[in-house]
Amino acid sequence: MINLTRSSHEPFVLNSDLIEYLEATPDTVITLTTGQKLRVAESAQEVVAKVIEFRRAIFQRLCNFSPVNNGE
Repeated sequence: MINLTRSSHEPFVLNSDLIEYLEATPDTVITLTTGQKLRVAESAQEVVAKVIEFRRAIFQRLCNFSPVNNGE
């Protein structure tokens, strides 16, 4: 999930897995896999950076995961 701001200055959280594509027209418009379009205050580059940061954090948590030792 990434924190974004609607063009109306309302903050919201978006499941980044739902992003189909971004457009900079000059506003940033996010089209979701559902077909819904969201206009956000952040630039396309900022949205991409937030997605990368979120996925990097998830991957890092997975890499640091230590399964429970089953009594061995």
